Amino acid sequence: MSENSRLVCAVGSGPLPTKLYAIGAEFANPKELYAAAEKVRDKGYKWWDCYTPYYIHGLDKAMGLKKSLVGLFTFAGGLTGLTGGFLLITISSVFVYPIDTQAKPFFALPGFVPILDLLMIILSAIMSIVGMTTLCMLPRLHHPLWEWDAFNRATHDKFFIVIEANDPRFNEKAAVDLLREIGGTNLTYIGDEE
Repeated sequence: MSENSRLVCAVGSGPLPTKLYAIGAEFANPKELYAAAEKVRDKGYKWWDCYTPYYIHGLDKAMGLKKSLVGLFTFAGGLTGLTGGFLLITISSVFVYPIDTQAKPFFALPGFVPILDLLMIILSAIMSIVGMTTLCMLPRLHHPLWEWDAFNRATHDKFFIVIEANDPRFNEKAAVDLLREIGGTNLTYIGDEE
């Protein structure tokens, strides 16, 4: 814990956190969560998320999520591996240390293919991991949601929507009203008490 103590309290039940991180709501089943996600998306919120114990097909579209940028990291890694490997092999075998083996040309592309393929695969994999961790803002050693007792069930049998307070459209009363209106239960303020 930091110098701030964490405060998680049900909406309307106690003191508000001094520094509000988010407002969370629980939903009974995937169907309710899916419909609620569409309504939150339609209200224009950008910094919010759904938490489920398993994958729900189409939830990313209901949330209005765009295609992930991890593929660009993967492509850049593959291209770097292919280009870097090609330059390394070409420069070393053609210009720096040319060896005439069995009257084969110094530049023999078929012999380079396995090495180029491996370098491309390895750098693609590394850049995929780098891209995923960067875009997900990992590693994160602590998250305010972990203080919410009900949230422990997100990996077991409960469904949640959490709207973050740093969203440009965030208004505490409007967010609470929206979550109630779309069927959220166990509405909770999540934040720090300074």
